[in-house]
Amino acid sequence: MQSGPRTRLKAAFVVGHQVGAQVLWRDAEVVFSGNTIEFVGQHFPGHVDQTVDYGHALISPGLIDLDALGDLDSGVLTVDNGSKLEMGRLWSEDYLRQGPREAYTAEQEAFKVRYAFTQLIRNGITTALPITSMYYRAWAETYDEMATAASIAGELGLRAYLGPCYMSGMTYVRPDRSLAQHWDEPRGLTGLAQAIRFIEDFDGSHGGLVRGMLAPDRIETCTPTLLARTAAASRELNAPVRLHCCQSLYEFDLVRQLRGTTPLGWLEQLGLLTPRAILPHGIYTSRHPKVRPQSDADWARLTSTGVTVAHCPAVFARSGEALDSFGKYQAAGIRLGLGTDTWPPDLLHNMQIGLYLARVMEGNASQTTIADLYQSATLGGAAALGRDDLGRLAPGAQADIVVFDLSQPHLGPFFDPLKNLLLAGRGTDCRASYIAGRCVMEDFAVKGVDLPALQLEANLQFNTLMASHQQRAFGNPPPHTLFHPVFPWAD
Repeated sequence: MQSGPRTRLKAAFVVGHQVGAQVLWRDAEVVFSGNTIEFVGQHFPGHVDQTVDYGHALISPGLIDLDALGDLDSGVLTVDNGSKLEMGRLWSEDYLRQGPREAYTAEQEAFKVRYAFTQLIRNGITTALPITSMYYRAWAETYDEMATAASIAGELGLRAYLGPCYMSGMTYVRPDRSLAQHWDEPRGLTGLAQAIRFIEDFDGSHGGLVRGMLAPDRIETCTPTLLARTAAASRELNAPVRLHCCQSLYEFDLVRQLRGTTPLGWLEQLGLLTPRAILPHGIYTSRHPKVRPQSDADWARLTSTGVTVAHCPAVFARSGEALDSFGKYQAAGIRLGLGTDTWPPDLLHNMQIGLYLARVMEGNASQTTIADLYQSATLGGAAALGRDDLGRLAPGAQADIVVFDLSQPHLGPFFDPLKNLLLAGRGTDCRASYIAGRCVMEDFAVKGVDLPALQLEANLQFNTLMASHQQRAFGNPPPHTLFHPVFPWAD
């Protein structure tokens, strides 16, 4: 039954979905009414109320970002900037003793969400699980902040899985530059209680766009009680759990020291390795070449439990690290989705970097393909969320549809829509976006957003973020000494 005005989108190419697989149509159309797709293919026989012909473009299912940048990304400040321990990226022991504080006002916290969600839409992302940094917070996120984020998602039209991040510890830097953990378990349990209340109050709100998730910060900042209660809440609420895990040798060794097993072994003991688990970044397992001693135990855990590894290749490539390897994980049947986790919030960029890194790690060009990365950003993300109505353009699916322009000169001579986009494109080649049937972006403009004004405010607020590094660094050095340009400033 038609549930509203019927819209037909036409383009030179459409990624459709047939018999469980993505397929490519030439000169095709997608028809939807309300929030549901009715038809994908050629020559729809019924009446339509509106037709939009995008010409030389690709109509694609909306991209799903399992570790979406929901922030003004402070991680970019570490690029070619020397030791993170000296720049106030981590808390110094002095700062911890004085008492951590917020770098932003409540209004600035809301602004960063609006800015980030706008950028996700601009990059063709229709479903996002946002991630923000805890380093410049007094502690973690709050119920009220996440209620504001839900309101902004509803206003912009972004499909978002939300929940306040919580933690029972934080890594800090001692005067000798060694790392240690500060623990405050009651604060973590209070954060979990707020997260549960948020899910109970907001799951399914804003016309179904906002869903709840449990978001403990990272495995090494959580206590056994916090994670055990998270597992119980996930079962009771049927909510996904997004937990950063297996992302550094420091984390791997610390968890093994504290808990007597590997990070994945600990999660297995706690009942957190389930199909509801989404684990960024899944790199350092007991099978990784740099881990000692090695074993296949973690590999068995990943292959047998249905967890999803949220692969974020670009942010790790910056520091010389990579998954070993995408093709190996995929061949083993490990579920894979994609995330951005850093600026730019561009899944096309991450597909490209992910493709190149996989082939370098594998030593060949046959084990990992463009199709594999694209599938992870669509069907892989949908599977992680238990949503067979996302990540595909097919009758009955949600009308989450993006249109990538194929006419820009930076794409080079045209030969194939997805290959051109993956080899030379960028997320902002996204021309239009429809989420749950609502047009949230048209002709590269996010509806209701003054992009130049938004960018100007972001530049000003980023200066506030940079200045906050002074209070976290040892000795409170002047901010201008903490960040190094590519070349020295001329006298």
